[in-house]
Amino acid sequence: MIITRDKYLNDLTERMGNGMVKVVTGARRCGKTFLLFDLFEDRLRAQGVDDAHIIEVALDDMAYADLRDPARLSEYLRSRITNRTEQYYVLLDEVQYAISDEELRGDEPPRLYGVLNGLLRMRNVDVYVTGSNSKMLSTDVMTQFRGRGDEIRVRPLSFAEFMQAYDGDVQHGWAEYVMFGGMPLTLSMRTDEQKSRYLENLFRETYLKDIVARNRLRRSQELGNLVDVLASSIGALTNPAKIKATFDSVLHSKISVNTITQYIEYLEEAFVIEEAQRYNVKGRKYIGSPKKYYFEDMGLRNARLGFRQVEQTHIMENIVYNELRMRGYNVDVGVVEQRGTRNGEPYRKQLEVDFVANLGSRRYYIQSAYQLPDEEKTAQEKASLLDIDDSFKKIILVRDIVKPTRDDHGILTMSVYDFLLDPHSLEA
Repeated sequence: MIITRDKYLNDLTERMGNGMVKVVTGARRCGKTFLLFDLFEDRLRAQGVDDAHIIEVALDDMAYADLRDPARLSEYLRSRITNRTEQYYVLLDEVQYAISDEELRGDEPPRLYGVLNGLLRMRNVDVYVTGSNSKMLSTDVMTQFRGRGDEIRVRPLSFAEFMQAYDGDVQHGWAEYVMFGGMPLTLSMRTDEQKSRYLENLFRETYLKDIVARNRLRRSQELGNLVDVLASSIGALTNPAKIKATFDSVLHSKISVNTITQYIEYLEEAFVIEEAQRYNVKGRKYIGSPKKYYFEDMGLRNARLGFRQVEQTHIMENIVYNELRMRGYNVDVGVVEQRGTRNGEPYRKQLEVDFVANLGSRRYYIQSAYQLPDEEKTAQEKASLLDIDDSFKKIILVRDIVKPTRDDHGILTMSVYDFLLDPHSLEA
């Protein structure tokens, strides 16, 4: 069964002919190529575009190895654009292969950007590229393309996308998704052993080796150890100093705080993890440290730990975070400060809101509670929400199948399944 990936396909369609380079970024093997070369090309053909006007080059394919030289790539593309009055669509896959290590380390922009900017000057050419390194592409979108770059960020399958192809009910689908995540190829595998080996090899042989090679790391074991530490602490506040203490006491490694900070950046650039900052809701300001780190895909995270730490509560929190980011929200970890006096003594207490999600003028406060077995747990989850005095919607997500209900304070409790499967669930 084909997973339609409507959100990203619509993102691409809405940007057609906007005069910018459409930069499709995301982790290796998350489905960027299928999105661009299959789903998007099919949409172009459905709109009446003939094959001669769709120019595709997969730069990671050895058949196109000679086109990794930007000058030859430019020559080839221009040779295919034979009519200056008819519309052409140029689709380039994994363009990092056309950028040398020397160019990445140099002060001058890579020659590839000159090729793409040259295509933009041709009014009848619409350009789409994919890449798997955020530092090389997405951070350069606004600089090298001088405001003429537009990023479409693709992620592993969401739970709703996963369920399009999963043959079973939502609860069994959840169990599968929690364990093996949303890398598209796992859905074609029949056994847990196949999925486990694929994910373990993908992380080790593709993700980590890419980071080591790209950044010329000499101490790759420490990078692996850092991944393990972060994977074991999803949903927990941490910072490089705390991680260093773990290296010192548990791993007996003398890695520096600066090295840890740099390695975290490499993992973010490779779309392995994302950082969530803490935000003081009442003070309306960010708190520098500590922060939380979430994994882009639960299957890859679990594979790295040998599928030994599949904690439902933390994984559900990570999945909710990924869903919010996929929907385009900026997501922070909320902090609500309580101050007062107790027995004549002043006290200060910090309560946490799992997520403060912002998109334009919309804001949602969200707790990922997993279960609310009793009144004590319910009161605990609501405490921070009740202390926020603005009018934005406050939501508690639980793993059980429940009818959405609002209490006297307007706090909405709903099933995580309803949240994940309905793209408009927050607006209800």
